[in-house]
Amino acid sequence: MAGRIAFQGELGAYSHQACHDSYPDYEPVPCRTFEDVIEIVRKGDADLAMLPVENSTYGRVADIHRLLPESGLHIVGEAFVRVHINLLALPGTPLHRVERAQSHTVLLGQCRDFLRQHNIDPVTGADTAGSAQHVAELGDPALGALASELAGEIYGLQVLARHIEDQSNNTTRFLAMQREMDLRRRGDGPMITSFVFRTKNIPAALYKAMGGFATNGVNMTKLESYMVGGSFTATQFYADIEGHPDDRNVQQALDELSYFTTKLELLGVYPADPRR
Repeated sequence: MAGRIAFQGELGAYSHQACHDSYPDYEPVPCRTFEDVIEIVRKGDADLAMLPVENSTYGRVADIHRLLPESGLHIVGEAFVRVHINLLALPGTPLHRVERAQSHTVLLGQCRDFLRQHNIDPVTGADTAGSAQHVAELGDPALGALASELAGEIYGLQVLARHIEDQSNNTTRFLAMQREMDLRRRGDGPMITSFVFRTKNIPAALYKAMGGFATNGVNMTKLESYMVGGSFTATQFYADIEGHPDDRNVQQALDELSYFTTKLELLGVYPADPRR
């Protein structure tokens, strides 16, 4: 094994799928919470963390942008995982025998059409891979699980129906993080720079801060705001831009941004995923 990579959830979760696809030589380390994932890497018990940040259907993952700047970790890569949902059951079970399907509530909502067509009742579980594990342990052919094919392989379940999600473009973006910052240019494609900032308390501060990116031709692919410190007036912004901090136009844009901010913190520089 090249190293260890931590993720939130059970083996077979979609976060595990992201680890499996992007770092196949790394040993996966399942963790209970996002905080546990960050802590195990921070302590040196794992080399990388794989954290979901946003989903094309449901938007950003709750709390993750609050955790990223406070984690002490740095972004070194990104991965996009198509969320293919499959109906899993005990081996030898025909589809018509399945009366209930268990999964995380978000996945249940993404398969309403299939469940309705086959008269299958949804059952809320703690997570996707945990539901697959529960089905395998319970041994009831009337109960299926909605999860990844990887979960089926791990827990010895049969795939009764593949890719049953209602929307065919459901994708989750993940960030790979480590303890050390890596500012090297890697790969042959474009680089992404991620950072957080807080604007000064002056009129049109955000508008002025963004001006440098427009005038220097820097494409900003993501900008999100969230409250900090329990105050409605203290706002922090998370941003992704195309380019490397050593690029002249990026340097100029960040210099102009710093003039209108009270905080500017680089979170990472990493190759853009080809599926971006």
